[in-house]
Amino acid sequence: MPALLTPRLLLLPLTRAVLARRLETDTFTLPLDGPDGPLDVRFGPQWPGDPLPVFPVLLATLTGQQGEVAGSFIAVQRDTGEAVGMLGTKGPPSPDGAQEIGYGLGPAVWGQGLATEAVGALVAHLHAGPAVRTVTAQTAVDNPASARVLSKLGFRQVGRGHSEEDGPLSLWAHTP
Repeated sequence: MPALLTPRLLLLPLTRAVLARRLETDTFTLPLDGPDGPLDVRFGPQWPGDPLPVFPVLLATLTGQQGEVAGSFIAVQRDTGEAVGMLGTKGPPSPDGAQEIGYGLGPAVWGQGLATEAVGALVAHLHAGPAVRTVTAQTAVDNPASARVLSKLGFRQVGRGHSEEDGPLSLWAHTP
């Protein structure tokens, strides 16, 4: 899986090494393959936020030589080498070409446009492949910042939903 580049971020594949290290400790630096060679990426105690409880499951699903979680990226600030978030797909595309995404960046970088930058790169990457016709996402109704990210990127609200974890949800879709 290739790294994705934005003006301020590198989106690097989520690897087995990162998952294992984060489960061992909450603050660490790990060399990861960047577009220009190895890059020392710093992971702070807030990374990755909400997805942390699924890391043991993700690690268990990697088999043999599979070293990356398909469709999952670490958002790394290019100027600091700091991991500031995580984003990616939630499983394979549906038979009709719908691909659901999820994303989250740490509070330290909220309000800087980094989520819009990261999600925009992911959406462009997904639409560039033959299998994805529509990118979908869900946002908690009480999280207007996430809704603004999607709206800025041309997603349209297509419905409502509900989850035990987040309560009322807005459902979004993006077609090229």
